[in-house]
Amino acid sequence: MLTRIGGLLRQAESTDNEHEAEAFLAAAQRLATRSSIDLTVARAHIAGRERRPTPIQRIIPIGEPGKRGLRTYVQLFVAIAAANDVRCDVARTSTQVYAYGFDSDIDTCEALYASLLVQMVRASDQYIKSGQYRSATVEKVVIEKRWGRKVQRRVQAPVAGVTARLNFQMAFAARIGQRLAAVKAEVEAEAVPADSTAAGTALALRNKEIELTDFYTSTSEARGTWRGPQASAGHSAAARRAGDRAGKAARLGTSPELGAPRGQLTTRKPRGSNNGSA
Repeated sequence: MLTRIGGLLRQAESTDNEHEAEAFLAAAQRLATRSSIDLTVARAHIAGRERRPTPIQRIIPIGEPGKRGLRTYVQLFVAIAAANDVRCDVARTSTQVYAYGFDSDIDTCEALYASLLVQMVRASDQYIKSGQYRSATVEKVVIEKRWGRKVQRRVQAPVAGVTARLNFQMAFAARIGQRLAAVKAEVEAEAVPADSTAAGTALALRNKEIELTDFYTSTSEARGTWRGPQASAGHSAAARRAGDRAGKAARLGTSPELGAPRGQLTTRKPRGSNNGSA
C-alpha cells in the first residue's frame, strides 16, 4: 500500500498538468485515509525504494592490539569478503579491516564472520585441548657455534600449541574462502547461463564490479598488498589438515543466536591503514 500511495504522489509531483496532479493527489489521499497511512510516510518510503545504492567504506573491528590470532581472524574476514564483492584494506596492527562495498554486501560479510569466527575459535580450542598436535613435529633451524663459527642445523621439534592453533585457523579460513567462492560461482552461473540471451544480469554484475573498483581506487590509501599470516607462523601439516576438516564441516549460514557486529560508517579516508602489512 505504501508503494501504491507513493507512486501516486510521485505522479502528482512530476506532472505539469494541474488537473492530473490534483487527481493523483486525491487518489493518494483516499488510499491513505482508508489505510490510515500518513502521506509523509508514503513519500519517504518511495524515496527510499528509488534511492540508488552506492559503495561505502565501513570499519570492521577485529580485536584489541596484542591479542593472539588477529591475523587469522583477518584472514577469515578477507576470505568471506572476497566471495561477497567486498574489497578490504588491513590496518598494520590487524586490529581492524577497512571494508569497501555496497552496504548489503558488507552486512552479509559481518553476519557470516560473526558466525564463522565463533565456529573457528571453538573448533581450534577443541583441537588444542585434545592434545592431538603434540604427536606432530615441526622442522626448525637451530644456530650453533662450532669452532668459532655459526652453523645452521635443521632439527625436528615438537609443535608448540600456539603454532598448532595458528595453522589450524589458517587452514580453516582458507577452506571457508574456497567454499564461499564455489557457492558464488554456482549462483552467478545460474543467474547468467552461458547460452542466455538476456544480458541484463551480466551487465548489472559488471557495472557493480566497475563501480566498486572505481570507489576503492579513489578512496583507499593502502600502499601494499596484505599477504596473510603465513609468514609469521611455523608450519604444522597435522594442524592444517585438522583445520581444513573443520572448515569443510562449518555451517555457512548464520545462527539466530549469533548477532552480527555492526561496523562504523566513516566518510573520512583511513589514515595509517595498509593492506600490505598486518
